Amino acid sequence: MDGRRCVQILFVGISFAIFLKDVSGTRFVIDRKECFSHSVPHVGNSVDVSFVVMKGDDAWRHSDDGVDLVVKGPSEEQIHNSYDQITQKFDFTVHKPGIYSFCFYNKSPYHELVDFDLHVSHVAYINEHAKDEHFSPLLEQISILEEDLYKIIFEQHWLQANTDRQALVNEHMTKRVIHKAMIESFALVAASVLQVYLLRRLFDGKLSTCRV
Repeated sequence: MDGRRCVQILFVGISFAIFLKDVSGTRFVIDRKECFSHSVPHVGNSVDVSFVVMKGDDAWRHSDDGVDLVVKGPSEEQIHNSYDQITQKFDFTVHKPGIYSFCFYNKSPYHELVDFDLHVSHVAYINEHAKDEHFSPLLEQISILEEDLYKIIFEQHWLQANTDRQALVNEHMTKRVIHKAMIESFALVAASVLQVYLLRRLFDGKLSTCRV
């Protein structure tokens, strides 16, 4: 097998690996409870999880109340739990293959928009079907590099979700400040009009008294 052929096979293998990577991300609206399940096929897989509470359904409301997250394994064993978190990122190593569940709980009376991202990574250590002793370590290093790249993308997604959340919070705060200023201005004008009206009545009363 010549060098060009090896490079072609290597490129195709990497392309398939990229397309078959176990990555999922979603934004969903939660009322009280929302659960997701994901299959993790191998022991030793690393599962990266992140979520960000983007905003509530009430534009006037700004609260630091977060959501709860409970992660359970194939035998309903508890893997992770967090409470009242607005944003969080964590990972865990799989010791038992199977279906893992990720359940979010919202204790707020409002609906919440949540950005949820999940990445399952596994570095393949290739020691079969390689005749060249230098070929297998090369593929292993490429697999490790690929996982590092996906972790960077995962981190960027979490940071972007936090940036989007802050932008929404700032937008809502700006709207509230503008509306508050308008209400205060209206109240000031109304108070001024009322003061002028009362002064006019006072002067009219004094004029009537003087005429008598």
